[in-house]
Amino acid sequence: MPAPFPKQAQVVVIGGGIHGCSVAYHLAKNGWKDVVLVERKKLTSGTTWHAAGLVGQLQGSHATTAFASYGVELLQEIEAETGLNPGFRQNGSISIALNPDRLAELKRKADFAKLFGVEASFIETDAIKERWPLMNADGVIGGIYMPSDGSANPTDLTQALARGARMNGARIFENIKVETVLTSDGKVTGVDTDAGFITAEFVVNCAGMWARDLGRKNGVGVPLHACEHYYLVTEPIAGLPSDLPVLRSYCDGTYWKEDAGKLLFGFAHFHAKAWSKDGIPDHFEFDSLPFVEDDVMEVLELAMARVPCLTEVGIRTFFNGPESYSHDGRFTLGEAPDVKNYFVLAGVNSTG
Repeated sequence: MPAPFPKQAQVVVIGGGIHGCSVAYHLAKNGWKDVVLVERKKLTSGTTWHAAGLVGQLQGSHATTAFASYGVELLQEIEAETGLNPGFRQNGSISIALNPDRLAELKRKADFAKLFGVEASFIETDAIKERWPLMNADGVIGGIYMPSDGSANPTDLTQALARGARMNGARIFENIKVETVLTSDGKVTGVDTDAGFITAEFVVNCAGMWARDLGRKNGVGVPLHACEHYYLVTEPIAGLPSDLPVLRSYCDGTYWKEDAGKLLFGFAHFHAKAWSKDGIPDHFEFDSLPFVEDDVMEVLELAMARVPCLTEVGIRTFFNGPESYSHDGRFTLGEAPDVKNYFVLAGVNSTG
C-alpha cells in the first residue's frame, strides 16, 4: 500500500535524478529523520537515465576532486549496503594530450588527485597505445592514467541510492510536481505540489534542467541551461577488449568507453545548441532529441580519426539528449544567499 502523502517534513528534496537521490540518501544516512523526496515523473526520467556513466577523478579543483574520490568509494560499497549493483567497472581511464599546454593541465589535475590518495600517473604515448590498441596515436604526446576510474550504470546507481535512502527512513514520492517553494520572511516554510502542501524547514532544489525555472520563482538564481549532448554506440566489435580504460581527449572534446562488446563514444562538441529556451516542457520524461548529423560532423570526424575502426563498424545508436550546463563549468551547490534554508545542487555539466 502506498505511503500517505506527507503534510510536513524536516527537509524536502526536489528531483529524483541521481543528485536528488544522493542528497536524500546522505541526509537519511547521516541521521536526518524526516526526509521527503518528490519527483515530478519517475526516478531518473530527466537526464540521469541517458547519461554515459563515466566515473572520473581527474578534476579541476580540490573540492571536485574530493567529491569524485568519495564517489568511487561509494560505488564500491553501495551494493553491499543496499543489495543493488550499480554496474561499476573499475577499468581505469586515460586522458590524452595533443599539445604541451593540455599536458600541463592534465598533470596539474593529477596532482590534485594525488592529494586525495588517488593514483594518477603520467603515461607515455607508446604505453597508451598498448593499453588502448584501437587508438591512432598521431599527435598524442602523452597522457594521465588513473587505474581507479571507470564507468557505472547511472540508473542502477540511482535506484541503489533511493533504496539506501528508504532503508534509512527517507520517503520518496513519484509523479508529484512541485509548483513552487514556499517562503516567509526570506526563509523556507515548505513546498506547494500538485498533491498538496508540505511544510518543511529545509528544501534542496535538485530539479536538474528544471532547477533554474523553479529557483526563479523565489528569486534564487541557478545559472544553468539545458544543451544538446550527443553520443553514439557501435555495433558489436569482434575482439574488443572488455577491460579497455575509458579514453578521453579534451583537445578534441571526445570520449570512448567499452560497452558490452561495443564502443560508446561521445562529444563535448564545440558548438552545442541550447535546448528549449522557453522552458523545459512539463511532459518531458525519458525523452531524447533529434539527432542532427551536421551539428556534430566536425567532432565526429575527429573521433573517427582518433579511433579509425569507427569508420568500419555500424552504428547501433545515435543519441542526442539534453544535459544541464553552467556558464563557467562549475557546479551550483550550496545555500541560496537570499532565501534561508533553500539549498541547490544543479548544473553539474554532464559530470554528475
